[in-house]
Amino acid sequence: MDAIQRLSRRTLLALSALAAGAVALPGAATAQAWPQRPVTLIVSQAAGASPDVMARMVADRLARRLGQGVVIENKPGGANVIGATAAARAAPDGYTFFFATSAAMVANPFLIEKMTYDPIKDFAPVTLVTRSHQVIVAHPDTPVKTLADLIAYDKANPGKLSIAVDSPRNLAGVTAQALNRRAGLNLVLVPYPNINVGLQDTIAGRAGVGVFSMSIVETQIREGTLRALALASNKRADNMPDVPAAAETIPGFDFSGWFMLMAPTGTPDVIIQKMNAEVREVVKDEKIREMGPKLGFGIETGTPAEAASFLREQTETWRKITSELGLKAQ
Repeated sequence: MDAIQRLSRRTLLALSALAAGAVALPGAATAQAWPQRPVTLIVSQAAGASPDVMARMVADRLARRLGQGVVIENKPGGANVIGATAAARAAPDGYTFFFATSAAMVANPFLIEKMTYDPIKDFAPVTLVTRSHQVIVAHPDTPVKTLADLIAYDKANPGKLSIAVDSPRNLAGVTAQALNRRAGLNLVLVPYPNINVGLQDTIAGRAGVGVFSMSIVETQIREGTLRALALASNKRADNMPDVPAAAETIPGFDFSGWFMLMAPTGTPDVIIQKMNAEVREVVKDEKIREMGPKLGFGIETGTPAEAASFLREQTETWRKITSELGLKAQ
């Protein structure tokens, strides 16, 4: 009788295990077989903008590797809030991802009072994709050739130089304010709602200095109509190795932008890991490596864990700088 009972118990346990496996199998199998239909990549910039072009190159090559279409869905406006909110509310099934900006993930929480998404709770990092460099430039007639020269000149002539930025609360504007604060300068911020007007004013010399995306000013720098003083970053760019990083003069100064691929929270880890592996292969593509720097992007990827760690570090950086500059959420 004891032997029969033991056999019955073993049989029941085995059947229970099989039943549990049968319940779990469909979901696991679905994740393993991903993708079985087109994938959507939400971009919070307008079609044709540099981030959109970069995202489309990545999407095109991803589609080839995944065997399914990767559709770009542009949702610009609202300081990236519209696109980020749409991505946060998408089903966490591996068929929607967000080509997230640093503004959406780490700046907005400290600058926008009523957020419709939570960058930490609503998203799972997949991988960092690019860094986007800003360049501190000067008109050639401005008597400075380096960032150190700019600091020395402004201290000797406080308030004489103006610096063109897009907005005091956007990346360029925060960079300029941080430059004033950390280097003890008195550069006069001149915001331009249309950054192309600011660029033209800097080229014409009406603004002595400006902070612009590399993609906007690379041609002018090479042609000599603007002089590059430094990248607003902690490292030099591969396509401009002779331009120093600002951190070489002001230790710890790093206001580069970046793009990170994010998935809605709850997306199966097996899908996140697979997408991570595919993107890391995609960005090795020769054309992406060639075009990235021309669009102002340096390619930089890593594991989901590394992306999550980077996101935490960047969030803390923006917490400190907004407090330091007295910038409040509005």
